[in-house]
This record gives sequence, structure tokens and C-alpha cells, in this order.
Amino acid sequence: MNEIKILKRISAALLNSLTSGVTPRLGIEHIAVGRKREIETLLGDLENISYGGSVFRFIVGRYGSGKSFLLQILKTYAVERGYIVADADLSPERKLIGGNQSGLATYRELLRSMSNKVRPDGGALTALLDKWLDGIQVKLIAEGTPENEIPMMMERRILLDISAAENLVHGFDFSKVLQAYWRGFNTGDDELKNSAMKWLRGEYAAKTDAVNELGVRAIITDDNWFDYIKLLSAFVSILGYKGLIILLDEGVNLYKISNTISRNNNYEKLLNMFNEAMQGKVQSLGAYMCGTPQFVEDMRRGLFSYEALRTRLSGSRFMKDGMKDMQGPLIYLEKLTHEELYVLLQRVMHLHSVHYGYDPRVTDAELVGFMQIVANRLGADELLTPREVLRDFTSILNYIHQNPEQSFASMLGEDILRKITVKSAETDDGADDEAVEIII
Repeated sequence: MNEIKILKRISAALLNSLTSGVTPRLGIEHIAVGRKREIETLLGDLENISYGGSVFRFIVGRYGSGKSFLLQILKTYAVERGYIVADADLSPERKLIGGNQSGLATYRELLRSMSNKVRPDGGALTALLDKWLDGIQVKLIAEGTPENEIPMMMERRILLDISAAENLVHGFDFSKVLQAYWRGFNTGDDELKNSAMKWLRGEYAAKTDAVNELGVRAIITDDNWFDYIKLLSAFVSILGYKGLIILLDEGVNLYKISNTISRNNNYEKLLNMFNEAMQGKVQSLGAYMCGTPQFVEDMRRGLFSYEALRTRLSGSRFMKDGMKDMQGPLIYLEKLTHEELYVLLQRVMHLHSVHYGYDPRVTDAELVGFMQIVANRLGADELLTPREVLRDFTSILNYIHQNPEQSFASMLGEDILRKITVKSAETDDGADDEAVEIII
């Protein structure tokens, strides 16, 4: 296997995430396997978004199947290719709309997490604005603009740059806030800059405060926050980025809303977002939401309980079992094959050995034996998910590294390894290849 070149802090974050059963947010490309068709679809989406298109898709799979993992792969690919990415986990406090400004809380989290290649961990919005304004100033100076005329010309250029965004709902107020940010930027008025950022982050509670501090009469609210996501998608394109990608994980929290009216209000908001993206009313925006099959298909509380969503998301009646439309709004994640899981375990084993500086001590037969034990313990092959497998595997690797007198084989038990060894020997003697398939 090729030598892994990875920063210590990233390998540590990866291993900590895998051991605790959470989705890694750093270095995920080092262990990604499988999902070829799904990734091809997502990369095709990115290409369409770069031409000004928009899309909304749901990534569906049961707990631990790799939904969040796939979102993080998409984030990595998008950031590397010149997109702005914002992600948020839905929760009881963060929904699409509802009491306690839970929709606005989701918007604020998306703004906080905005990432680009320079700021992959979030907090990119302020850096984007400063770089944009620096760029305009440099152009004006290069054009020979007298120094005393630069402030006036800057405001004109700002209006010119965002003239396309002004055609969108709230676009004029958006442009005035950006002008206010420039004035604070130019004069060193941090209070004015902070007021502009406060407005962009949706932190004004009353319109009168926005009028007094910025001269704008609109504020971002629980009801209209997606309008400002559309403005931001147009704005980042103006700045030279290929588009804005928003990732909404844990969609099942909408399903868990107990109040029927509140849940349907969220589904109505989701329907509006879906319609605008899929009808091409948004420029350069990709939106992805993860959820379980129950969240989607439950006719009592899931998305399919809302007739307008069900008619849009249901598959074609002509699609037989086993057929998958990879361009449809629902992307169902099938379980990884055992061969893919096997490669995944190899990569994690190599990552672990590189991080801690030792030679891998686990044989191929031991890897197969481990997979068989996990599958048997869980009671059914269908329950073999990457999260469960990797959590168990990294825990064993941690233990035998901490206790060198122990071996991987001793953790598994000799009976399983003896069976695997016998099968391997049969194949070496010319037996049917199926005797040693990795499939358990």
C-alpha cells in the first residue's frame, strides 16, 4: 500500500472520530472507498452548479450506513474544486422553521461553517468579503484612480459587482449592507463592520435596530432565511467561486417533531426550498439533506406523509427492484460490499500504523476473520455498517498497540482464524476460488 502522507493532527482527528463512532470531518479522503456511482452523481451536480444550475437531493440510508461520510466527501471535493461549502446538523434547536427561531438557528450555523480552500474549517465569510474589497481596491489603483476618489469609486464598483444580486428578493438591502461593510473596512470603523456582519449572520432581532445602525429596513428572519442563502449563492459566484453548497445532516430530526402542525410547517418550508432549487430559480446552489428511510417513507410522519413532497420524491412506477435512478432526488445508499469493507479496514490499519509509527501486525486472514465475527455477532449481514465495523476495529488496534503482548489473533479467538486459514490453504491447492471470497 502507498505510504500515507498526512499531518499528525489530521490522522489523530480521523482515528478519534472512528473510535468514537462519529463521522470524521478532516482527512476523510484518506479512507474513502466505494460509493463510485453516488460520487459520480455528486461530481456531475458540481459541474452543473458551476454553470449556474441548482439542485436539491436527499441522501438516504439507515444509521451508520455512511450518509454523513458521503456528505463530508462531497464537502472535500467541492472545497478543493473552488466552491463555498456550508454545513449544519439539524437538531431539536435547529430546524427549517419553528418556535424559538429554530430555522434562523440553522441559517446562523450555515453562515458560521462557511468554508473554502483557505478556511476549510469554517469562518470563511469575513475573509471572503475582505479579499473581495482588497481586489476592487487593487484594480482601482492599477487603473490610475486618484487616491481621494477611491472611496467613491469603491461604492460604485460594489454596486456594479452585485447588480445581479439586486434583482433577487432583498437584494437591494443586501447591497447596502455590503456598502456599509466597505465603509467600516475603509475607515477602520470596526463597529460598522461588526454591524454589517451581525446583519449578514441574522443576529438582528428588530428592524428598527437595523435601520438605525445600517439604514436597511429588512432583517433575516425565521421565515425568509432561505432567500438570503439564494443571495449568498449568487454573491459567491460574483466573487469568482463556482457556487455555494449547503449540507443539512440529521434530517430525521424533522421526522421527530411531535407536533403535526410544526412538522408540516417544516415540510412546507422544505418543499419551497426543493421547488426553487429544482426549478432553476436559484443560481449556483447545491443543497443536500441526509435522512433515514423512515424519515422519507413513513406515510404517517415522514416526507411521504406530505402529499406534495411524496409526489415529487417517489420513484417511477417503471423502476423494478434493483434499478436505481442516480439522477433522481433520492439517492439511496446501499451497504458497502465486503470487498469494499475489507479495503476500508486495510486503509484504517495503515493509517493507524503510520500515526503511531509501527509496522502493521494484522494479516489478511485476520481481517477476514474480524469481519466474520462482527457479522455473526450483529446477527444479520444487513446490519454490518461501516460505523460499527470501524469503531470495533480501531478499538482493537488501539488496545494491541497499548498492550504489545496481545495480538490481533488473540482478540479474535483461534477458531475463526483456523477456519479462514483452512479455506486459504484449499485455494492454494487449486480449490474453487469461491471458497475464499471475502464475502461472508
